[in-house]
Amino acid sequence: MLVLTRKTGEAIRIGDDIEITVLSVQGDQVKLGIDAPKHVDIHRKEIFLAIQQENEAANNTVDLTKLFSTD
Repeated sequence: MLVLTRKTGEAIRIGDDIEITVLSVQGDQVKLGIDAPKHVDIHRKEIFLAIQQENEAANNTVDLTKLFSTD
């Protein structure tokens, strides 16, 4: 993991299109501003993990046509 130290108002760039700016720091919370192309999905980690779990659960659903098939 790359670790960088930034002050409020400073930013980091990821590639040519993504910029993350530290907007404020209050206690143990950091407010970030993210500029990225619209096709780049940006989620809080806990939301990203929940989406992955839901997608995995959807892929593991039972095919009802096979359950009720008489073949």
